[in-house]
Amino acid sequence: MMLKQIDFRGKGSEWKDFMPASTEIDELPIEAVREIISEVRNLGDAALRNLTQKFDGIVLDDLVVSQKEVEKAYHSISKEFRDALNASAEAIVTYQETQLTEHTILDDNGLSIETFQKPVASAGCYVPGGLASYPSTVLMTALIAKVAGVERVVVTVPPAGGQGISIDTLAAAFVAKVDVIHPIGGAQAIAALAYGTESVQPVDVIVGPGNIYVSLAKQEVVGRVGVPASFAGPSEIMVIADSTAPAKFVAVDLAVQAEHGPGGKSWLVTTDENFAAEVADELENLVRNSSRGENIKSTFETGGYCALVDDLDSAVAIVDEVAPEHLQIMTTNAAEVAKKVSNAGAIFCGNWSPASLGDYLAGPSHVLPTAGTARFAGALTVRDFMRDIHVVTSSEKALNRLGPHIFNFAVTEGLESHADSIRLRGVRIE
Repeated sequence: MMLKQIDFRGKGSEWKDFMPASTEIDELPIEAVREIISEVRNLGDAALRNLTQKFDGIVLDDLVVSQKEVEKAYHSISKEFRDALNASAEAIVTYQETQLTEHTILDDNGLSIETFQKPVASAGCYVPGGLASYPSTVLMTALIAKVAGVERVVVTVPPAGGQGISIDTLAAAFVAKVDVIHPIGGAQAIAALAYGTESVQPVDVIVGPGNIYVSLAKQEVVGRVGVPASFAGPSEIMVIADSTAPAKFVAVDLAVQAEHGPGGKSWLVTTDENFAAEVADELENLVRNSSRGENIKSTFETGGYCALVDDLDSAVAIVDEVAPEHLQIMTTNAAEVAKKVSNAGAIFCGNWSPASLGDYLAGPSHVLPTAGTARFAGALTVRDFMRDIHVVTSSEKALNRLGPHIFNFAVTEGLESHADSIRLRGVRIE
């Protein structure tokens, strides 16, 4: 069986004891990432060239892709793929515009609070490009930044195979109206976006999925820049399914995220042992015939599990413990099960809602929290590129009403000037 089986049935309150151990932080390449960041900070463009040659085997002449090359790429792709890019872009814009909030005003008896959403001035979008090209990620990051109103949107993509950035990715950048593209990947790209080099201007926010080096680098630069959902990759999926779901559908959906390569998670959670065996058989056939079979197998070897549970409530409990990036629910009552889930980046309900729908065309971003961070983070949205700024206006009457409370707080905390700011305005303190 390709998925390692964990039998949670009959375990009662002790079921957590049977969960597979997660990767410990000291097993991660933190020091290597810090060295890369330090090298970029100290050496700038020279470091980017050295590290790109070291990790990608490519000598970079230019660290910026020309707009002429980007436009040429768009006109070089097939009409079918241009149509797909534009359809995806339309869906993304339609959905993300619903997430924009016009300014709000609270008026409470003389105290007015007006709140505005303001976009950051610049954003950096990391787009993977090692094992495969991901034009969809350009749209799912850069285009969302544009909808938010970000003035300067920068994309970094690791060059691959001696050919630089794929024309498909460049074409997506044209559709998203990306301002600058750098052929740089890995932790060095994150460092350049955070601190700047001679050719890379620093940004205010960094988003986008990547491998463990990219994720750790994003964590290291938090505070220098904004980093929503610093862990966005490797990819994860859990599927809750019963025997009403076609085993072939379940198998291929488990493989969908696994084909991104090692380091991710792919879980089947079911109450039916016989159904699990059917899915296993389908997986064997699928992997055998897949051009990315080795990637799928490598994911299954480290993060592939089949969890047998007593009931759907137990399935939900396991999902909430793992907090997966993608959750598919393929049961007779999928919508009801979905309502019970607390921790998941995105949920796909029913046999006709594969996670690939969310990857490309549903509208919400496919940049989702991984590594358990769905406990406190969600999908990338326009809000990740914006800040709330509030304007507070008080009348004299309102300050006279609220002032004694402010005064007492200030006195309690020993902040004399805070207290005086109320007393010297003539507010009556009883």
